Amino acid sequence: MTATIPIVSIVGRSGSGKTTLVEKLIRELRRRGHRLAVIKHHHHPDFEFDVPGKDSYRFAQAGADHVVIAGPTKVVHICQYRSEPTIDEVTASIHDVDLIITEGYKRASTPKIEVSRSGQGRAEIGSMGTGEGLVSGPGQLIALVSDRRFDLPVPQFDLEDVAALADFVETRFLQSA
Repeated sequence: MTATIPIVSIVGRSGSGKTTLVEKLIRELRRRGHRLAVIKHHHHPDFEFDVPGKDSYRFAQAGADHVVIAGPTKVVHICQYRSEPTIDEVTASIHDVDLIITEGYKRASTPKIEVSRSGQGRAEIGSMGTGEGLVSGPGQLIALVSDRRFDLPVPQFDLEDVAALADFVETRFLQSA
């Protein structure tokens, strides 16, 4: 029986620094020897990953539900869905990694690390520090990465303290990896 690969979602408002944090976390966890998969959740149904005019794009446009581009050092799968796939459907084909990191999926039931910056909309209004304005629900929020402190019972990390965040992720998700 194969062990389930742990999933952690990095969430936050647009412009909060999610992509930068995921990049830094990938580098740090890879430096420590971990194998990672990353999924970027995209809200717009019309995004294109493949290049118009190329063979794989033409195959998808012709109606293929699944197109695979295989090269000497990488393989890319492009799947067409009739409705938005769940995170479980997206991760079902991922194997041979220690951890799956998603950017987004704030509505999924995965554990969440939220990125929040001062000056971001509603987070500045009302009772500073209590968590008002965060996108995560209290039951799924496992940590915060921010330039301020919140009155919440979860570990909190500075935006630039990626080593400490990686320590937390290792302890929480990678102990047996």
